[in-house]
Amino acid sequence: MRGGGRAPTLKEIAEQAGVHVSTASRILRQREPADGWSESALRVRRVAADLGYQPNLWAASLRTRKTTTIGVVMTRLTDGVVATTYQGIEETATRAGYSVLLSSPTDDLDAQRRAIELLVGRQVDGLMISSLHTPGRPFIDSLSIGRVPLLAVTRHADAGIPFVGGDDRRGGELAAAHLLDRGHADIAVIAGPAHATTATDRVAGFRSALDAAGVPLPPERIVQSTFEVDGGIAAGSALLGSARPPRAIFTVSDTIAIGVMGVARDLGLRIPADLALVGYNDIPVVAQLPVPLTTVRSPAHDIGATAVSRLLRLIDGEDPETVRLPVELIARATT
Repeated sequence: MRGGGRAPTLKEIAEQAGVHVSTASRILRQREPADGWSESALRVRRVAADLGYQPNLWAASLRTRKTTTIGVVMTRLTDGVVATTYQGIEETATRAGYSVLLSSPTDDLDAQRRAIELLVGRQVDGLMISSLHTPGRPFIDSLSIGRVPLLAVTRHADAGIPFVGGDDRRGGELAAAHLLDRGHADIAVIAGPAHATTATDRVAGFRSALDAAGVPLPPERIVQSTFEVDGGIAAGSALLGSARPPRAIFTVSDTIAIGVMGVARDLGLRIPADLALVGYNDIPVVAQLPVPLTTVRSPAHDIGATAVSRLLRLIDGEDPETVRLPVELIARATT
């Protein structure tokens, strides 16, 4: 709509683009094909943009029974990794012609349930949950979401719930292999919260690699924590302040590792001479620390983007599919 005038009609767009009205209508309501737009489709979309055309989403939703919105429940949105995942979600959804309704409750089940009920009440076409607690299936089965397609992101539930995330178990294996290659055998783990599969999978992979190498990981060398810097400070203090501190620590997040680095500094420990340290996620700041952090890089943005593509397939009635994206160890000065 130019200059405050009336909105252009589909007929006007079709005439200027040289196509039938039904063709213009189909092009303007569909998602971009995998092989890109055809020349005529690009022409229709250019004409529509020039005329200021805006689709009537309300009328379209009445006709198709779809709102072209997806609901996303993500806790800890202030965390850089979570925010990057959400960026991938929003960018990909926008390109596909979908809007995103986001709720970021606290990381507890009651708050998540309220957020999910709110989004389902807004008639979203599909739902993503990134903050499931172990075990996830009982919680999901207790939800009143009808037939709304649901996808787990980052944290997974039990079998039967499609999931998109990083290969966290493999990431733990890579961290262990790296420390073993550096000759470490006196190793501890700061394991994050027990309810998060991102944490438990990373620890499970780490333990598996140590077991295969015949290197013990005693129970007292595994300390639970939050994902935050404060969690690293508390767990790092417990480990490094003990009578026999470890020579190497694997943490299930970079923010935990930053807390450990502060504890080591305060205790007069040198990294890596006195303590080797491996984090997880590769948030941007860790490469710029005074001692750059060795970490496992998780593809946060790609996880969000892939999650949208999989959820849209579910919305279209395709079979659910679980995807674990590859991770990579980034060796830096802390090891």
